[in-house]
Amino acid sequence: MRFGLFIPQGWRMDLVGIEPDMHWGVMAGLARRTDELAREWESIWVYDHFHTVPEPSGEATHEAWTLMAALGAVTNKVRLGQMCTCMSYRNPAYLAKVAATVDIVTEGRIEMGIGAGWYEHEWRAYGYGFPRAGERLAMLEEGVQIFRDMWTKGSATLDGKHYQVDGAICAPRPLQGTTFPGSPLNGIPMWIAGGGEKKTLRIAAQYADYTNFDGSPEGFAHKSEVLKGHCEDLGRDFGSIVRSANYNVVIGENEKEVQDRLAWHKDHFIRAGLSEARAEEHVANLATQPAVGTPDQIVETLRGLEAQGMTYAITYFQEAAYDTSGIDLFENYVIPELITKGD
Repeated sequence: MRFGLFIPQGWRMDLVGIEPDMHWGVMAGLARRTDELAREWESIWVYDHFHTVPEPSGEATHEAWTLMAALGAVTNKVRLGQMCTCMSYRNPAYLAKVAATVDIVTEGRIEMGIGAGWYEHEWRAYGYGFPRAGERLAMLEEGVQIFRDMWTKGSATLDGKHYQVDGAICAPRPLQGTTFPGSPLNGIPMWIAGGGEKKTLRIAAQYADYTNFDGSPEGFAHKSEVLKGHCEDLGRDFGSIVRSANYNVVIGENEKEVQDRLAWHKDHFIRAGLSEARAEEHVANLATQPAVGTPDQIVETLRGLEAQGMTYAITYFQEAAYDTSGIDLFENYVIPELITKGD
């Protein structure tokens, strides 16, 4: 199994209480720490959002693609991804150019996470409207076609319903797929995120190098079967797509420590401005998730998921900006049991 780690950027209220002039130091420090442990961690990730969750607030949310370049400058080995970039927040030809440039300045370390987008509040706040789901998915499909052509051919032309480009040049092309071996499909590896069964997973079957969807044992098994069916319809090798999932990790040496960490989550969200009822609702949901428990419990769950084909876990630790002891525990007792030998 391969592992990635989210770097706190504020979106999930994970920089609350830290002054803005310290934010970059915290993010960069965690990135450097992860880079030093590149045997354990293959990649670091950020979210592509503008307003916080679980509620919009005045707390910080740092922009994803600015962070891609900045994190690339303070690391040397780990790969860099977004889970996931919203196609409609940026013109896809422009975004393809940005990604190609960042791939070059990071010496071929970029992953492109891409999705149709869902956070209505920030869509409307930023003036993007909020098209119906079918339109957003159509925009996603047209955009990934533009990505592929710009990265693999050096230019793109598309007279689509939502996007029109006429000889958009991408020079130089990304290092991946040119100077460096890369994805056979897309140049920069493309992660198509989301579990929509009729459209999103069909787009993934046609274009994705990686997918990212429901990480629960039942949900993962079901979405995998849907993806497999689309692959069969399109003539795509199902096994050529790496299937990943995101995991909120709450880990403790024993059950009491797990409960103590869950209690910290509740207190943290109350400090961030959520009502006690909303904070309790969040923690109640969190407590049922797959990567919550002792190291042995988490290893058992992830082994079961690996047997189903989930071979890349992207992990999130809410407390990472304040306390890395949970990450330490995961590195010392979970990853060694699951990491692919010989990597």
